[in-house]
Amino acid sequence: MKKFFYKSSVLALMAGIFLTSCDPEIDVANPSSGELNLTKYVAVGNSLTAGYADGGLYREGQLSSFPALMAQQFETAGGGSFVQPLFTEAQANGSGYLKLTGFNPPAAPGASPSPILTPVTTNLAVRTDVAPLPGGPRLTKFTDPVNNYAVPGMSVLSSATPIYGGVNPHFDRLLADAEVGSKSYIAKVAESQPTFFTLWLGNNDVLTYATNGAVVNPTNPFSDKTPVATFKAIYTSLLGALAKGGEVEGVVANIPDVAATPFFTTVTLDAIRKSAGMSDLKVYIRVAEGPTGVRELGEGDLVLLTTQAAIGRVDQVAPGVSIPHGFHPANPLTDSEVLDKDEVAEVRAHTQELNKVIAEVAAANKIPVFDVNKFFTERFARPFVQNGVPYSSAFITGNVFSLDGIHLTPRGNAIVANEFIRVINSNYNTNIPLVDETQYRAVLLP
Repeated sequence: MKKFFYKSSVLALMAGIFLTSCDPEIDVANPSSGELNLTKYVAVGNSLTAGYADGGLYREGQLSSFPALMAQQFETAGGGSFVQPLFTEAQANGSGYLKLTGFNPPAAPGASPSPILTPVTTNLAVRTDVAPLPGGPRLTKFTDPVNNYAVPGMSVLSSATPIYGGVNPHFDRLLADAEVGSKSYIAKVAESQPTFFTLWLGNNDVLTYATNGAVVNPTNPFSDKTPVATFKAIYTSLLGALAKGGEVEGVVANIPDVAATPFFTTVTLDAIRKSAGMSDLKVYIRVAEGPTGVRELGEGDLVLLTTQAAIGRVDQVAPGVSIPHGFHPANPLTDSEVLDKDEVAEVRAHTQELNKVIAEVAAANKIPVFDVNKFFTERFARPFVQNGVPYSSAFITGNVFSLDGIHLTPRGNAIVANEFIRVINSNYNTNIPLVDETQYRAVLLP
């Protein structure tokens, strides 16, 4: 079985990850919270807010979540303590995650070595004394009051559904047993009584659909795109519960374009051809049912990162007939393995509609918006150098995204934290110092 990965090299990795500058661009003069009350900062969101990385939630990622980094900077201006639902040192690996443990030799002359990603399965916080939930094994409980209420997998749609606590082990973890299945996420965060908040929720109202190749899972009621009207009603309720009619200040963030992440941009036709050592190789994808629903992979089609291991796999398609997966019309990449160009347009259009709702509801509550969509597209998708370090949305070498291709490295979280802080400083007449992102790691080399 061949593995196909985006072009990279060990030398590029080392240069991208370890090249730093001794003169970081950090504002530390006269920290001030202005008129903001930062006594109790509460973060509301999903996996991106929780510090989820490398395909899992674990202690190191939690400690470098962007809200935790922001809270450290708030403390310099009089901010209060910030409690996260941290996994213990003994269970530091949390739900488990992926680790880069080496590189396979190039599959063909001129191709790049492919990374070896190994699951971490020790020192987990996974419970074996109770049955798993539909969303996975239960995790050790953390029901003490917290400031970071982020729940991996949470969407705006699921935030209003009390039964979701009995589905998602990350939400179950934050609930008392009596609350599981009876208390919604909105109700939970409404009890937090913040003096300042950040809200970054809505990604999964598009992303779950996109990461499954725009195929809806009939057993998962949260796997489709959330209808705009439903999204608006729930988001209005959620933000209203936090802002309390203008009494509480905060910042909301919108939904990034899926094509700004390496999960959708790594496995290109050019990369597949180079890995196979065949410059004229054709790759076929299914875009509709029936014999005419197969065509060649082309410009604008996005092969999912999770598909790369299956490309070239030899499948038996008929008695005595075996064909490499994706390399023949009789064995194309499946609909759920690719986001074709029409589906990309569909997802982008829906993202724009939901972002309009976020902007409208935020404006009605007089809450500023961090335009993550614009930032990811204009900043991460185009290589840049900051404090002597190169950054991009490239898989592994870009220093921003973790090994799952969606979530951020600690370095990426620091960059996002700084953008939140810039929005705060420009809207609330504060002088919160920025994070020194060079003090946080990118992808770890083996």
